[in-house]
Amino acid sequence: MLDKVVIANRGEIALRILRACHEIGIKTVAVHSKADDNLKHVLLADETVCIGPAESMNSYLDMPRIISAAEVTDAVAIHPGYGFLSENADFAERVESSGFTFIGPSSKAIRMMGDKVSAIKLMQKAGVPTVPGSDGALKDDPDENLRIARDIGYPVIIKASGGGGGKGMRVVHAEAALLNAIALTQAESRSAFNNDEVYMEKFLETPRHIEIQVLCDGQGNAIHLGERDCSMQRRHQKVIEEAPAPGITEDQRNYVGQRCVDACLEMGYRSAGTFEFLYQDNEFYFIEMNTRLQVEHPVTEMITGIDIVKEQLKIASGEKLAIKQEDVRIKGHAIECRMNAEDPKTFMPSPGDIKLWHMPGGPGIRIDSHIYSGYRVPPYYDSMIGKIIAFGNNRKSAMTRMENALKEIVVEGIKTNIPLHQEIFQHSAFKNGGTNIHYLEKRLGL
Repeated sequence: MLDKVVIANRGEIALRILRACHEIGIKTVAVHSKADDNLKHVLLADETVCIGPAESMNSYLDMPRIISAAEVTDAVAIHPGYGFLSENADFAERVESSGFTFIGPSSKAIRMMGDKVSAIKLMQKAGVPTVPGSDGALKDDPDENLRIARDIGYPVIIKASGGGGGKGMRVVHAEAALLNAIALTQAESRSAFNNDEVYMEKFLETPRHIEIQVLCDGQGNAIHLGERDCSMQRRHQKVIEEAPAPGITEDQRNYVGQRCVDACLEMGYRSAGTFEFLYQDNEFYFIEMNTRLQVEHPVTEMITGIDIVKEQLKIASGEKLAIKQEDVRIKGHAIECRMNAEDPKTFMPSPGDIKLWHMPGGPGIRIDSHIYSGYRVPPYYDSMIGKIIAFGNNRKSAMTRMENALKEIVVEGIKTNIPLHQEIFQHSAFKNGGTNIHYLEKRLGL
């Protein structure tokens, strides 16, 4: 087992990683910015290293400083969490070349999946269903690009090969707008990702967002842990996630899950990962793979009883995956609400001092948060301050427990999006399950 791990992140995910490390006897090093010296995991870590000022570019995104912190503390591995450098292939490569273990996939796998064109080609080879599209990058041939769009059928979407998180995408509804849309997306991609390669896909108008969680040891063993529904979104940012996904049958789960496992084995993938799909008319369409731990991993942990972070640590230690696919049992239902420090109507960030903090409890309630009374939410980072997860024997039970939990929450000093969550749980469409990715924005009039 790894002896000492640097946690190269902040907030609730840093605390989540610290807890997993301490459970299995791994010492921890918390690297932090000057703005984060009072973070919960910093106060609990075995060692701490300040790696720079508040700005992420000079702290949490500064590769040399993080690697230096590992060197001076005699750590053996670095866990990137999610966000920041977690899907940066160059960082993973530098960690590995510096003699440390990167707790995640290889830099080669991150790079391969980070390029959407190469990812789609690999998925097609492994039999993973993909969206009808250009089957590769668009060439500088206007007539050919117009032909491809006609064959696919409008509307189509132009996507940056190096994009993600809702960036580098443009929907085209008519042929007259196609060539200009391609040129604009190429320019945007060149500026944002230093890569002007774009590709074209069929634009699905009312899809759900379904994702498959996988665990792989890079030694020929891989499993999937079922699916999550992450369709409740605003501007491509998830708001509520749940597992299993309403309406997905066991046969569908096993079919698409096995295709994802096959893809992992094909590329020799190691660690946790997530295959993201659009789901429409009972069909799955691969869109991308996240080569890291996901924000919403707790709902999968709740319905499987498998600690995904501890499995990451074991795999990084060189252990073979001890869990077989037949050992994975989906039991009950779990729902997660992302709690943000923001105005629930305007969505403007709301940093400041937490004057009073009281979280709910009771059967089936899990809180993943680094917040405490007296903590000051800084203005420099993502606004998420915690996650509320409710588990029940079925979806109705999980929803009832979540509704009660949302009523119990007390946060004073800043605004949060809890009122938005309370409102969503009153929507009949959400209660019925299966809303598409555009539902919330339309409901909010955005």
